[in-house]
Amino acid sequence: MSAKLSQLKPAPVWSFFEEICQVPRPSKKEEKIREYLLAFGKKHKLETLQDEAGNVIIRKKATPGKESLKTVILQSHMDMVCEKNSDSPHDFLLDPIRPYIDGEWVKAKGTTLGADDGIGMATQLAILASDAIGHGPLECLFTVDEETGLTGAFGMKTGFMTGSILINLDSEDEGEIFIGCAGGMDTVARFSIKEKKFQGNNAAYLVKVGGLQGGHSGDDIHKGRGNSIKILNRLLWVAARKHQLRIARITGGNLRNAIPREASATVVVPQKNIQKFLQDAELYIKDVKYEFAITEPNLFISVEETELPEKGLSKKLQRTLLHSLYGCPHGIIAMSQRMPGMVETSTNLASVKMTEEGLLELCTSQRSDTASSKHDIARMVESVFRLAGAKVTHSDGYPGWSPNPESEILKISVKAYEDLFSAAPVVRSIHAGLECGLFLEKYPQLDMISIGPTLRGVHSPDERLEIASVVKFWDFLLEILRRIPSKE
Repeated sequence: MSAKLSQLKPAPVWSFFEEICQVPRPSKKEEKIREYLLAFGKKHKLETLQDEAGNVIIRKKATPGKESLKTVILQSHMDMVCEKNSDSPHDFLLDPIRPYIDGEWVKAKGTTLGADDGIGMATQLAILASDAIGHGPLECLFTVDEETGLTGAFGMKTGFMTGSILINLDSEDEGEIFIGCAGGMDTVARFSIKEKKFQGNNAAYLVKVGGLQGGHSGDDIHKGRGNSIKILNRLLWVAARKHQLRIARITGGNLRNAIPREASATVVVPQKNIQKFLQDAELYIKDVKYEFAITEPNLFISVEETELPEKGLSKKLQRTLLHSLYGCPHGIIAMSQRMPGMVETSTNLASVKMTEEGLLELCTSQRSDTASSKHDIARMVESVFRLAGAKVTHSDGYPGWSPNPESEILKISVKAYEDLFSAAPVVRSIHAGLECGLFLEKYPQLDMISIGPTLRGVHSPDERLEIASVVKFWDFLLEILRRIPSKE
């Protein structure tokens, strides 16, 4: 661990976080981090189990005198979102994350930090490794593939956990206690790629959109951040009509649960229209940079001449694509009537790709606190793409977690926070997805909350972890464990 990082408090948490950063753990590729966890359990002589889905649970007996307390499950997920800047050579399957201190924050060089949910894992390990922390019976659950499919939570069978209280450590705002979350699903549209050779005297340009913040498609959807695909499409849509622009290649975004930060297209323009196309592009860039000056100060759009391709999308497919992307909704659809100030329903236009299988694939994701609204917005997105002739599929989705204001662990946690910090925590639901809804389906007796330190820019290379909030998060969690009641 670097000299500076080693001085941060609480030292055990930061030490384990540094170790976790050395272990590659992309979603669906958690083999190495699972081996790390199994080895940890063996080293500390703790009961350690792995289920068929790949989840790991490590059990620790109560400290002397606390055997009668209710069993608490501390839960995090193993995987991380693997996003990097376009100029980064980082290989997420092989290379360690490189964390560093930047003022009051810990960040990573050119990539996501993986504090979502590496800091939750580190906190669990620090408690499991300690002989000085008082607590009742503990179960530390580490799930797989939370970020891309909730595979671990879906695949968990009843009986793997035995506790009655679950504390999810996957939230991103210190001082807030979450008691509910949105449900979600994905909608994917696919067009068969049809290409035609370009005719006439043309020039080619690479149009790039970048410098956007991106972020979590649930927790950041209300912040007015730019969608790189939408911004790129606006330019192409107009230029196709006015200047006979043709698309050879197009790509944008990456993960379904991240607001796309970058997008690009290789386009062809007739020589006779080049000057006017470049003039209009310059005006568009100026207008859009002004439009997003507050929320996206680092936005850039570049138009640079490139090698002329032989062929590109057929005129019909190009027209279909541009209209579909323009018509596809993105952002907040409805605000909550039950919890004022909270987003209820949203949708994210996440990515557009030309696949090796000859398909033009557009991925979107929908979220809502209510199941009916989730399906409603998914059908709206589906309708846009079906009208354009695409084949549309939906994922099975995952359920939301309905808030329980009368929760016993919530009341304990609120009082603990007030006593520790002389301030009342915010109690709310989160628009992001958590695994808690799936846990409740199989373990309906669970009493749950979700807490965490302060994270910003998650699911993007701007991800950062507030140092001071980790101390408060740690103290808060330990105080909750001290106050767990006895079994009835």
